[in-house]
Amino acid sequence: MRRRSFLAGIGATTAAATIGLPSTLRAQTPITLNGAVQFNDDHAFNRALLRFEELVKKYYGKPVNFTLHRNSSLGLEKQYFEYMSQGKAVDYGIVSPAHMSTFAKAAPFIDAPFVFKGIEHMNKVVEANILAPVADEVAAKAEVVLIGYAGGGIRNIFANKPLKNLADLKGLKVRVQGAPIWSKTFAAVGMSPTVIAYNEIYNAIQNGVISAGENEAAGVEAMKFYEVAPHLNLTQHAVSIRPICFSVKTLKTLPKDLQDAIMKAGKEAGDYGRQLESSEEVVKLDTLEKAGKLKRVPFEERDAMKKLADPVMATYAKEIGAEGIFEKINAV
Repeated sequence: MRRRSFLAGIGATTAAATIGLPSTLRAQTPITLNGAVQFNDDHAFNRALLRFEELVKKYYGKPVNFTLHRNSSLGLEKQYFEYMSQGKAVDYGIVSPAHMSTFAKAAPFIDAPFVFKGIEHMNKVVEANILAPVADEVAAKAEVVLIGYAGGGIRNIFANKPLKNLADLKGLKVRVQGAPIWSKTFAAVGMSPTVIAYNEIYNAIQNGVISAGENEAAGVEAMKFYEVAPHLNLTQHAVSIRPICFSVKTLKTLPKDLQDAIMKAGKEAGDYGRQLESSEEVVKLDTLEKAGKLKRVPFEERDAMKKLADPVMATYAKEIGAEGIFEKINAV
């Protein structure tokens, strides 16, 4: 299902639904779209969604209202995705691919460790539309369309102790995302991965349930993980990619010109989000370190870590039918 045919299909549905409404009602009914984000105003995800709102209004050129629910007021990303799939409560938001695995097995793979070589590589993959098969599967099975790709943060391991090499990682109790590929790759490296809800990481480290987690700078800052895990170990094991998602059930009810504006704005807001987060990465870490809140620890065996994870990645890609995507990503 390519974007053009997808839009054509929902456009026909929308037209049929709109025809049945009295013209006065269609003209007077205000359109309000509800978004959700786990973080506060300063976080790159929130700012990317605000840019999305601005661009939709610009391209649509008619009245449309947005309500963005911040700071996990509507739950966590997993719930946002379920709401969008059901067509209730949340119309748009930014969601980790890990939460899409129920509908599309290949979705978490695009956010797995060592998929992207860096932000430049990820930008090339996005621009080349290599991720289209994943987006098509999510749209078909979950009824959520991926309209843009934010993210761009380098992920490192934060811990309550310094970790400089593979020996230090051995047996490390580390929180990972729920997608199986994260547990598989981290176990292959020698760690002891544990799936814990994102909002429970801080307490889990504080109470000794785990010793570490992994995140990009924006998340470490926003969630104050440095208070319980002040050592940021520079494993640079992943580059975050966070799709901007929109409910297909909602999209079907909207005028065709608003649908077009949403799709165009989503792509541009995703591009903006990646540029924003990647450009702020070093500044955030410099500020935190100068304030004595965390200490960056160079990791000496990143290449060796990747070498251990690579066979797991290749096997998993085959299992979920993502060999073609993986090959194209590596070829860029």
